[in-house]
Amino acid sequence: MKLKFLGAAGTVTGSSYVLTSGTGESILIDLGMFQGTQDLDALNYQPYDYDPSKLLGAVLTHAHLDHCGRLPILSSHGYKGNIWMTEATAELTELSLLDSAKIAEQNNAHALYDTDLAVRTINRFNVTNYHKPVEIGNFQINFFDAGHILGSASLEIIDKASDAEIKKIVFSGDLGNTPEDLVKSTEYLSDADVVVMESTYGDRFHPEEDSSKIIQDEINAVEQSNSTLLIPAFSLDRTQEILHKIKHLKGEGKIDPSTPVYLDGPMAQKATVIYMEHSELFNDHIQNEMRSGPFEFPGLVVVRSHDESQRLQSGNGAQVIIAGSGMMTGGRIIGHAAYFLPHAENRLLIVGYQGEETLGRELLEGAKDVVIEGEQVHVAASVNSTRAMSSHADQGQLIDWLGHIKNVKKLFLTHGEDEPRTVLKGKVEEQLGIKDISLPKLNEEISL
Repeated sequence: MKLKFLGAAGTVTGSSYVLTSGTGESILIDLGMFQGTQDLDALNYQPYDYDPSKLLGAVLTHAHLDHCGRLPILSSHGYKGNIWMTEATAELTELSLLDSAKIAEQNNAHALYDTDLAVRTINRFNVTNYHKPVEIGNFQINFFDAGHILGSASLEIIDKASDAEIKKIVFSGDLGNTPEDLVKSTEYLSDADVVVMESTYGDRFHPEEDSSKIIQDEINAVEQSNSTLLIPAFSLDRTQEILHKIKHLKGEGKIDPSTPVYLDGPMAQKATVIYMEHSELFNDHIQNEMRSGPFEFPGLVVVRSHDESQRLQSGNGAQVIIAGSGMMTGGRIIGHAAYFLPHAENRLLIVGYQGEETLGRELLEGAKDVVIEGEQVHVAASVNSTRAMSSHADQGQLIDWLGHIKNVKKLFLTHGEDEPRTVLKGKVEEQLGIKDISLPKLNEEISL
């Protein structure tokens, strides 16, 4: 087999791999969007370093844009096959691709694809279940729950026609920060010849923070000052996790049941419906709450229209606004930030990773003057954050997951910047004794 690394090689975005068997059959694993700096974004528009028309099939690990966001370019380059994934991933990916195309069209941006191309791609989706093998040519693919977001999967791929030493390769996808608030724990795999593993947090452990207590303190503060708390949140998983935490805080009397919480994001609202339709993928705690609604509580208001969203800026009294995008690169959070950040009584709570050159990163690093939609905005509001809500495995969890896989002959560390990859490489050598570890470069093809 040969493996080509077409993204996420030295970065945490743009995941994409082509796996080729000894008989020449090739399949695609993920085709994600590069996100972050202008240099990274420019990679999305470079010619894809593989001919999609030669692919026998494609497989998707999960619905985050850095794994699925370039899928529509397949159809424009002659791809004729199916794209396999779990059912929840299919529904969330459809939502993500259509939303991405719509935003590009509205902004008249230089887009990778339009809605028509996104729909043509969605029509190629085929769904399967965890532990139900999919056959693509001589490849057999098994999906295991990665515990990252709803429907996320690690992949076990076997080349059934191989007579070489290397027959089985495992792709981690993005591994979850088990135990997660919503989804089930990350599944372990038993054995593999080769492992391709993410390394986003390969150089660190998650902080010992109580994210629920941090959210409680922020809401209590605006309750006392009759002001506004803004929470920029990713539509998939993070928004649902925040809603669930607030439900418990209200139920336990730690915040005022009457304090309005506005869910101000069309995509997040649709994603929450999809989450509720796949309750079988929730952990036991959430399944036990299905009757009362794990994301419902007194004071929750779903904001439907842009006009309703703007009216939040004229309200009196304490309020919480949860809106996208999670890195404050667009969406309804931008208008709210421009209006509320200049006032010292208001607050902003950052609950997710903030890429370089994003407004969220500027605010996280303490900027007091920022540019929002071309206008200079002074930041007088309090800006705080919690890093305890990451949906990625940390160094200890990555090593634990890998340690359960026996007979690993070769390891590739991807989906991480070079420093985390290098640190993790040393820890794996030291703790697990795996010596053949590669840190692949973009567009590098390696024989297995």
